[in-house]
Parts: sequence; structure tokens; C-alpha cells
Amino acid sequence: MDKPIAKTLTIVIPAYRMHSQLFNNMLKGIQEEDAQKRIADRTNHFAWMAGNLVNCRYWLAEVLDIPEKDPNEDLFKNAKALDSSLQYPSLDELKKQWHKISPLLYQKLLSVEEAELSQAYPFGMNVPYVEENKLNMVGMGLDRESYLFGQLGLMRKALGYEGVRYDLDDHLSY
Repeated sequence: MDKPIAKTLTIVIPAYRMHSQLFNNMLKGIQEEDAQKRIADRTNHFAWMAGNLVNCRYWLAEVLDIPEKDPNEDLFKNAKALDSSLQYPSLDELKKQWHKISPLLYQKLLSVEEAELSQAYPFGMNVPYVEENKLNMVGMGLDRESYLFGQLGLMRKALGYEGVRYDLDDHLSY
């Protein structure tokens, strides 16, 4: 297993890699015609959830000074709510974007030093027990991903798909 330079990220690396795997597993078998379906027009759809996951990775890349921009930022930045009047990217396009940013971010997570992680990163939440620094933004990013994966898992079942599998792709090294 890869070891990060920053020991504070030791627990993050396995979770990050599992999330990288889960993205593929969550979308496996989902038909494009189902990607924009909602339940009673009250839930998010697959394309929105997957797009938000991609945007989480781009946001975290930005936090860690990786000069990459989410090509669909206007649809997802700041956890923008689903807008049914907008056209969202295909699941295939979102998969490509996920697998473009994820290895870059993974390498940064392995190489970032504690000093950079302790740098202030104002987030505007004003939660007294959350220090607004880059390290905690990594944690917030992973938490957001977990939340979205939960939504995807529930939506799979609601649309009649098999529950998510935890199959691992040995070739996915990030």
C-alpha cells in the first residue's frame, strides 16, 4: 500500500482508493436513459450525483493547488442543487473526468506535506470545532463523497438495479 508523506493522511489513503473503486461500481450497469430519472421529482438523479462526486475531486484538487478545473463546474460548484431545466453530462463523460482528476489528486495526497495541510483554508462554515485548514478540507471532501455514494446506492435499488458490489479493479491504482 502506498504511504503518504503526511502521516495525518494515513487513514485517508485507503478511503480515497475505496471511493475511486466505488465510483465505477456505483455506475456499473446503469443505462444512460436512467441517468436522469428521479423519484417523484424529489430526488437527485445519477448524473447529478456522479457529477457532484467528480466536482468534489476537482474541488479538493483546487484546495491542494492542482491547476485543473472541472469542465462542468457551472453545474456543480458549491454543491449546486439539481436544476431539472439543465442538461447534465453523460455517465461516460463523468467517468472520464473522474479518472482524469483522481490519479492527479491521489499523487498529491501522497506527496503533500504536513505544513501545507495545516495551512488555513477559509470555508465559511464557522463551526467552532472544525479548524478551517487544508487537512480538514480533505476530510470534508471524503465525507461529501461518502454522502453521495449513499445516495447512489439507494438510487440503484429504487430504480430496480442490483445493489452495489464491492468488486475491486486491480488495475485502478489510485
